Amino acid sequence: MTVREQLWAAVIDGDEYLAANVVLSAMDAGMEPESVLLDVIAPVQRRIGTEWAANKITVAQEHAATAINDRVIATLAHHPRCRRDADAGRVTVACDDGEWHALPARLLAEVLRLRGWQVDFLGAQVPTPHLIAHLHQHGPDAVALSCSIPTHLPTAHAAITACQAAGVPVLAGGAAFGHDGRFARKFGADAWAPNARAAADLLSQGVRPLQTGCTHQPIDDLPHLADQEYTMVRSNSAQLVRTAIDDLEERYPAMHGYSDEQRQRTVEDIAHIVDFLATALYTDDDELFTQFIGWTAEILDARDVPAESLMPALDSLARQLPEFPRTQRLITAAQAAITRPTTPTTQPLTA
Repeated sequence: MTVREQLWAAVIDGDEYLAANVVLSAMDAGMEPESVLLDVIAPVQRRIGTEWAANKITVAQEHAATAINDRVIATLAHHPRCRRDADAGRVTVACDDGEWHALPARLLAEVLRLRGWQVDFLGAQVPTPHLIAHLHQHGPDAVALSCSIPTHLPTAHAAITACQAAGVPVLAGGAAFGHDGRFARKFGADAWAPNARAAADLLSQGVRPLQTGCTHQPIDDLPHLADQEYTMVRSNSAQLVRTAIDDLEERYPAMHGYSDEQRQRTVEDIAHIVDFLATALYTDDDELFTQFIGWTAEILDARDVPAESLMPALDSLARQLPEFPRTQRLITAAQAAITRPTTPTTQPLTA
């Protein structure tokens, strides 16, 4: 059994002590600390997310396994082979406000420490004003900003702009910025990296701008926001969700018999759709919305809920926003990404 398989078995069993022993034994056997972090712990963490999405592990198991991985990283950091003198410079590593997936940023922080950086790891959900206050107080060479959930991109954009206004370059990373870093470029980040190794390499070379000219993001770089569609959808999101629920109940009377838990999950599902719709309007990116709808369809399918159950919610949003051309374009693209049923579905959206 490989080290990775041993760690997977330990975290799924909820055995923190065994998990720590697995990685410490690998270190004692000669495995490089950076390899333990990025070739063992990181893939195990990705598998945790994949197994949850496939409905093979519960939310509780996913949370417990993630917490164990975080503790294992902390244990690893105190191993004698992980101690380095900080002489490469100083970097702040933080997640944007609202982003609670801190483990990718934590892995980067430990890799940077291994490479001789003095790291200020601020963790999850860092409010932008507090991040800026930290920069003014400590004057790091760069900020590594992590964002995993696309709906946090507007907040990440604000953080990027604020950091640059404070005179500190920003290295963006995390799944939310796109597999190709397109949102990092769109928001004017000084650099983007697809993974922790690439991020550490970029920082060692000195952060270079992704775009020519001023790194501070001018407002008119996102001219589509002038149509106010993002603002209107975001500010009216609660009403959009309520109306969608009313539409579903009218279309599917069986919803009146839902338990409180079933109803709450349906409300949450529709709220996520509205959140991603608003974010796609902010970025003016059809793929962001269609990928989310596709992912949601896969999650529903894994839970034996037909993907076509997304259609009524999308139809309701389209009816509520008839004079929003970009919104209509996004919803049409999402509908096209879902296979329409040959017969009318009798089950509205719920997971």
